[in-house]
Amino acid sequence: MEALYLFNEMQVSLVKPSEVTLVALIGACANLGALSQGLWAHVYVLKYSIKLNHYVGTALIDMYSKCGCLGLASQLFDQLPERDILCYNAMIGGFALHGYGHRALQLYEQMKFQGLVPDDVTFIVTMCACSHVGLVEEGCKIFESINEDYGKKPKLEHYGCLIDLLGRAGRVQEAEIKLREMPMKPNAILWRSLLGAARVHGNLEVGEVALKQLLELEPETSGNYVLLSNMYASTDRWEDVKRVRKLMKDQGINKMPGSSLVEVNGAMHEFLIGDRTHPRRREIHLKLEEVGTRLQKYGYKPRTKEVLFDIDEEEKEDALAYHSERILHILRTRSSQAVPSSLSSTPGHVINKVHRQTFLCETTRTQLPLME
Repeated sequence: MEALYLFNEMQVSLVKPSEVTLVALIGACANLGALSQGLWAHVYVLKYSIKLNHYVGTALIDMYSKCGCLGLASQLFDQLPERDILCYNAMIGGFALHGYGHRALQLYEQMKFQGLVPDDVTFIVTMCACSHVGLVEEGCKIFESINEDYGKKPKLEHYGCLIDLLGRAGRVQEAEIKLREMPMKPNAILWRSLLGAARVHGNLEVGEVALKQLLELEPETSGNYVLLSNMYASTDRWEDVKRVRKLMKDQGINKMPGSSLVEVNGAMHEFLIGDRTHPRRREIHLKLEEVGTRLQKYGYKPRTKEVLFDIDEEEKEDALAYHSERILHILRTRSSQAVPSSLSSTPGHVINKVHRQTFLCETTRTQLPLME
């Protein structure tokens, strides 16, 4: 944010920005998700005929990808007169971010056909693309090629991608073996990735091993305890859940609640689970109840097993109904129909941008097609 303020001061002082300045500005827009400012920077480049070199082009591709405009990123990539490894990395990373693993792999092969040699970042973004769409064998081949084809030693980040790739695919024990066989000491990120995979696929044995390592590396990180607690809760081991929570309490560890943040007509709105602090909460909750009623007419039943608390079924349904991610996605996908008119001063209002959200639970994920 400070970078945007400084650039504004630069404009006022009539100092002409260089290509380096614009790359820094566009990078700041990408990190903030500030699409409108990023678009302004692109227009500035075109208006003043600033050369669209590798660095400016790469920054714009990265910005558009991170701001959700993959089509613009791809269009810009195709229009670049020359593309180096940085441009390819940004575009492959964009495809990975949006779940287009096959397109990422195609671009990776195209890059090699052009005679460009993959660097460390190329391997990372391409393996991530494989991980997000379940291309396990392809991702493993890329990992193996680092040493076999290019004579390089895989780094910690590459092993992290491999652990994530195997873990997402349910090959949790294989992921643990690869982690233990690493030539360097695994860090907390890798153990947490293994713990997350163990939770998703119900492998308590590996999950407990991963947590033990994490407690040695990060004894004050609440997320580690929460992941294990959720694993126990998913198998109705409530005594173990209480034990983990007591351990957190004894250690003085508190969990920050997840939240979702959305920009509506230039104003920011933040939601927590069961949020009742928003000034227009009555209109929002009425809309949630209306959507819930209409979903029931379609025969939809909430997946209460996702509520990892020892409460009755009715309370679990309420917890799902007012989850922050559900509020956010109803607002976003239904635009003016889901947003109370009092949230907007203009007719036909639409949501501008989702800035932050919690991970989608399966309940919300399966509801989205019906909401639309």
